[in-house]
Amino acid sequence: MISEPSVSENALGRQPGEPVQSAITYEKIPTHIYADAKDASRAVAREIAALIREKQQKGQQCVLGLATGSSPKTVYAELIRQHREEGLSFRNVVSFNLDEYYPMEPDSLQSYVRFMKEQLFDHVDIPEGNYFIPDGTVAPNKVSEFSRAYEEKIQSYGGLDFQLLGIGGNGHIGFNEPGSLINSHTRLMMLDHSTRAAAAGDFGGLAQTPKKAITMGVAPILSAKRIVLLAWGERKAPVIRAALEGTVTEQIPASYLQTHPNALFVIDQAAASDLTRMQTPWLVDTVEWNKQMVKKAVTYLSRTLGKPILKLTNKDYNDNGMSDLLAQVGQAYDLNIDVFNQLQHTITGWPGGKPNADDTNRPERAQPAKKRCLIFSPHPDDDIISMGGTFQRLHDQGHEVHVGYQTSGNIAVADDEALRFADFVVDFNDKFGIDSPEATRIFRDAAAFLREKKGSEMDTEEVRYVKGLIRKGEAKATCRFVGIPVENAHFLNMPFYETGKVEKKPLGEEDIQAVMDVIREVKPHQIYAAGDLADPHGTHKVCLDAIFEAVRRLKNEDFMKECWVWLYRGAWAEWDIHEIEMAVPMSPDQLMRKRLGIFKHQSQKDGVVYQGSDSREFWQRAEERNRATASLYNQLGLAEYEAMEAFVRWKY
Repeated sequence: MISEPSVSENALGRQPGEPVQSAITYEKIPTHIYADAKDASRAVAREIAALIREKQQKGQQCVLGLATGSSPKTVYAELIRQHREEGLSFRNVVSFNLDEYYPMEPDSLQSYVRFMKEQLFDHVDIPEGNYFIPDGTVAPNKVSEFSRAYEEKIQSYGGLDFQLLGIGGNGHIGFNEPGSLINSHTRLMMLDHSTRAAAAGDFGGLAQTPKKAITMGVAPILSAKRIVLLAWGERKAPVIRAALEGTVTEQIPASYLQTHPNALFVIDQAAASDLTRMQTPWLVDTVEWNKQMVKKAVTYLSRTLGKPILKLTNKDYNDNGMSDLLAQVGQAYDLNIDVFNQLQHTITGWPGGKPNADDTNRPERAQPAKKRCLIFSPHPDDDIISMGGTFQRLHDQGHEVHVGYQTSGNIAVADDEALRFADFVVDFNDKFGIDSPEATRIFRDAAAFLREKKGSEMDTEEVRYVKGLIRKGEAKATCRFVGIPVENAHFLNMPFYETGKVEKKPLGEEDIQAVMDVIREVKPHQIYAAGDLADPHGTHKVCLDAIFEAVRRLKNEDFMKECWVWLYRGAWAEWDIHEIEMAVPMSPDQLMRKRLGIFKHQSQKDGVVYQGSDSREFWQRAEERNRATASLYNQLGLAEYEAMEAFVRWKY
């Protein structure tokens, strides 16, 4: 069950709005773990604001080192709020940004000059001459001179009082990529492929993404009096563990912060999920051995030792820090049987419930035998990618299946794909003399724009319409392939998404109402929603927030009293084994059918625009993830299946 606060929060004694604490940590840098990025960002903003005020009282300037990217946005938003509502002044603030793409015009959509103005500077009273950002227009033969001058200017203000950092998936800070030395200075840097791939969404694809950047070096970063590094989300979990618990190495530049006397990592629980105190909290503190913690510990021990659960011994538990668990339970035999049965009971070939069967130990109810099922798909292909086998099985077993496609997904269509589609429509209309001036204009204008489009230009409204139409057609093709009527496909086109950029608007009332409307229309017994918060573009998180809020508002209506909400994950990550509450197995034939369903989304094959740093196609990611889940069950001693899709229930 997903609930708030989580089991790990309760077990570690967390109070709402405060970081998780434990008696012992394996981290080599002080680390504060918060329930979510909002709480964490507010805490960091409060520290920055306190420093600004302290310097003001002393009549001194406050010199800040600032970062860009998604991680600090909420920090900046909170600072703006304090400026507007609490009188926080930035008149004494001087700031230096870490980096800038090269080459880059300051008014480009992707420039960090523009980012900082939009996210902070234009909303507070910092004097225009008090903020400095590396110049992406400096001549190539002047970059070294500019870099030296940039560091000298920092020193002329007495050095950085506070440096805010993010962290790249490969461990970079600023744009100091793996291999950067601890004594490196401000310079022009070649960007790692993974860094460029992660940024490709902002530039309309990898080919348009800059290969270089000017970055403050590791040495000037470490010279700051105080350093705070931010990290949010599951994608950052592996590198956070490496930076905090590993050795100091140039392969993980963030690990250099272990040498700093006043550094702090501020992260959310998702980014902390690989840390020792989160993976194995029983090794660092006393835990409450509730059902989920026991399941987590036993499955961890089985995987670590490479032994099926039913073969674990008393000695295995005692030798691996779980003697207090045995003392509570008695014998490994009883503990093993209990956890094995818990896992066995999650496996079902009947995701909608098995009619006329004892459902005491089944994840879903037997009644009603024929259910109305509503699958929410954040993008037009998440339904088939993330739970295509379950989708198909629900239909085949006679349930009434609907899909709520939450966003148009238009930004993920490549320009050449949209141009091909627009040209086809225009040529077709011309050939057959179809008299629809407005329709023809839309496609002609879209085609004309795409032929001349510059890398820094946003798509026009006409282009976004064409791209959205492509994704909508593919979603309908998937529904036909599965066998559900096209009228069961509901296209919500949530407004938050329609910016034409990777950066979206905040969740709004219209978005929530759109979700509420389709729930009221379908009156489902089951809702399936994407709980895959490792999505690097954030759309899944916003879509999930909209569903959670819609369900909370509707929960007292009669039809909702019989509605269960199941959360799936997509091509980015999978639920941990101890979290899974329903696992739907697939045969080789069913897995192949799922692949063919994914292929209906032709615009997302052979080079996806916004796929992140993972070069695999979505069907490959999905299959490997599904096979890995089945393999894990088998390693723990359960039956061997070709593949599995996994779900966690959210109780509201």
